[in-house]
Amino acid sequence: MLKHVVVVYKDGMPVGCGAIKPYDDTTMEVKRMFVPWEHRGSGMALAVLQELEQWAKELGFAKCILETGIKMPEAIGLYKKSGYAQTNNYGQYAGVESSVCFEKSL
Repeated sequence: MLKHVVVVYKDGMPVGCGAIKPYDDTTMEVKRMFVPWEHRGSGMALAVLQELEQWAKELGFAKCILETGIKMPEAIGLYKKSGYAQTNNYGQYAGVESSVCFEKSL
């Protein structure tokens, strides 16, 4: 169950979301980042990600990690632009060739 979720609304409709969940005592995992095609490029995903990072920091976590697909160039670009560094695939993504994982110190 995800307890820390950000949803962005525009004209009463959800247009972006993301969540964080504890991975370990010092690390939050970013999950469920999504912005519909018609709202991409508007800065919505960056705003959601920054809000999630701030929330993780306020909760006392030192780092965020995340996974995305290798066929998601826009997501990979967002994470790199936001200061995430590619890292070895972790947990359930270890050995999954279609996954790419990132981390960022807060």
